[in-house]
Amino acid sequence: MYQFNWSGITSSLPTLAQGMLITVQITAAAVIVGIIWGTILALLRLSPIKPLAWFAKCYVTIFRSIPLVMVLLWFFLLVPQLLKSLLDLPPDIDIRFVSAIIAFSLFEAAYYSEIIRAGIQSVPRGQVYAANALGMTYMQSMRLVVLPQAFRAMVPLLLTQGIVLFQDTALVYVIGLADFFRTATNIGERDGQLVEMVLFAGACYFVICLFASTLVRRFQKRYSR
Repeated sequence: MYQFNWSGITSSLPTLAQGMLITVQITAAAVIVGIIWGTILALLRLSPIKPLAWFAKCYVTIFRSIPLVMVLLWFFLLVPQLLKSLLDLPPDIDIRFVSAIIAFSLFEAAYYSEIIRAGIQSVPRGQVYAANALGMTYMQSMRLVVLPQAFRAMVPLLLTQGIVLFQDTALVYVIGLADFFRTATNIGERDGQLVEMVLFAGACYFVICLFASTLVRRFQKRYSR
């Protein structure tokens, strides 16, 4: 029978905290960039200009049809030098970290785009007609009238997608980035406590996601009254 040994977890907490910091940084950056780019994609998708709507539709369809792990590998294996030249990155920066942020941001933007598009379409058309009657342009009506109402209804879904993103960041192990999960497995392999460290990492993910999901539900109940 397997004998569990949890003694190494306490001494490994500082190192695990560094891995968790990387996980949170990737999640936060991908959520912010993903929502901004997703909003632009949603507006393009709803645009009366056909080429723009076609571009947004193709973008969303492509990224929603490709596994996330494949997108991570593409950005890490195929475009690191391109990223360094385009973004003028210093030579000492970890390209794996930058690749992960860009890959997650572009990938999640496709999902945020659909959430935001549905939110925009849920706003009564009368709001848009009223804005047009006041002399507002399409972009002004979207920025001042439609999007504020849409985002209020979309916040729970956007936060839920952020929780899913937090879980998905564990996939950066495929490019060797020392996030929380990768750090936990490295420590486990080093100390001969792999089972314990994997279970501990899973418990941490569970507690964090459960807490975040509870906050989302409370937020949803509060603003649905």
